[in-house]
Amino acid sequence: MVARNPDQGSTLPYLVRLPVGDGVVLKVRATWPRTAKIYCHPSTDWPSDPEVVERVPVRSCVRRGAAIDLVLARVRESRSQFVFARARGREVIFWQSARTARQARPNVALPTRRASGRVFEILVDSHERYAWSFTAQQATTRRRALPSGDYAVEVGGAVVAAVERKSLADLVATLTTGRLRYVLAALAELPRAALVVEDRYAAVFKLPRVRPGLVAEGLAEAQVRFPQVPVVFCETRPLAQEWTYRFLGAALAHHHEDAGAGVLADALPVAGPLRPAAPSPAAIRAWALAQGFELARTGRIPRPVADAYAAAHPVR
Repeated sequence: MVARNPDQGSTLPYLVRLPVGDGVVLKVRATWPRTAKIYCHPSTDWPSDPEVVERVPVRSCVRRGAAIDLVLARVRESRSQFVFARARGREVIFWQSARTARQARPNVALPTRRASGRVFEILVDSHERYAWSFTAQQATTRRRALPSGDYAVEVGGAVVAAVERKSLADLVATLTTGRLRYVLAALAELPRAALVVEDRYAAVFKLPRVRPGLVAEGLAEAQVRFPQVPVVFCETRPLAQEWTYRFLGAALAHHHEDAGAGVLADALPVAGPLRPAAPSPAAIRAWALAQGFELARTGRIPRPVADAYAAAHPVR
């Protein structure tokens, strides 16, 4: 629901109510992020008698990490996102759609850029032979025994993301002996994890001493059983190393954003339960006629009839 902000002194003329928990109310600058991101600010409460500008059924409204994903039940302009972030040392909230996000971040690839804008440390499993050095990436490495995965990042001594590296031959051996299921199960216990293969997926169907269909079927079954651990084919060893570097950097940044967003989201005021919409004259008229009231088929509903309907349908 979008309503007009009753606070005349506010520079944000609208209120939007999100069905998250008991309801979250935000002050917003516009009714939808069409050409640019919209700045939002937490509101203390939803007005008792709001001037509703727009009411749209919601298909999905879920908080995922540092964002709230909103999907409306309409054909156009149905998907948007409320992003919790920090700017100039303070917490901010922005409302954006896919189009405004693309406009804000043009598709420019810089191969030497830092992952998520930072230099970080990558833990390398001490049992990893011929380990990646990440010399082409802006990261440092440190060897230690990892409970799962070959490369990982940690925060406060706890692993927050890990990547298991496999050559195609190692992947096939692990899959056909049944060990792959246990590897993925251990990775699935981490907040974020992935398995990267140093080869093309097409190479699966060129294997000489194993049935390709058996391998393809085993990989599909593993992904269905452990959907939170993606299996990524990266053609070559350098590309697999680059993908791992980007994945670990993004996971580390997401962990920090999620922690900061959790503090901000917990501080948002709770709006309380939403009042039901007022009954339509047609509904009151149909009920009154069924109850035996003498009432014209058209025209205004008499006050005694409206009061009787309200008494028979108390608001809970």
